[in-house]
Amino acid sequence: MNLLIMGLPGAGKGTQAAKIVDTFGLKHVSTGDMFRAAMANKTELGLLAKSYIDKGDLVPDEVTNGIVKERLAEGDIKEHGVLLDGYPRTLDQAKALDQAMAELGLSLDGVVNIDVAPESLVERLSGRIIHKETGATFHKLFNPPAGDYNEDDYYQREDDKPETVKRRLDVNIAQGEPILAHYRAKNLVHDIDGNQDINDVFASIVKVLETLK
Repeated sequence: MNLLIMGLPGAGKGTQAAKIVDTFGLKHVSTGDMFRAAMANKTELGLLAKSYIDKGDLVPDEVTNGIVKERLAEGDIKEHGVLLDGYPRTLDQAKALDQAMAELGLSLDGVVNIDVAPESLVERLSGRIIHKETGATFHKLFNPPAGDYNEDDYYQREDDKPETVKRRLDVNIAQGEPILAHYRAKNLVHDIDGNQDINDVFASIVKVLETLK
């Protein structure tokens, strides 16, 4: 079984990806892992990627696509199946993935999309506060400091502030929508309600994946 997992920041994609991999024995392939492996193994594409990263530049699509194809060509993928995480990030990458999989005799069986309303995610992601004196981290909703705490004793990192979080989500939505539309046209997308308890989200995923095996 070959899958792609998608979801906005804060939707719980990482948690569910780990559970899917453990339960179904798939190989978890994330862009970061692939880049690190290609660079450590000093493959031609890995060295090329490193040359961009070392300069602080974005790695071009053709290099990223090549590294993904190299990883998908390895024997463990054919044997166990794959869960792709963090790739594709653009419609062009999605089309390149389709082509690479076809050339390797593989096919995508499904796209698991963890669906959570952006407003809920702003609440989830912008609730983190840090105690000025101790550096202890809390969450206003899910893990508040004990008792009646004084907000002046806490601060928020810039990237946790609601306006920053909203901008980040807007960028991710704009990036993700064309990719989801591409896979919806192929009837591959399975929307999972990410507003449930973590275990209920996973139970919903399992129900879908059992039909794909």
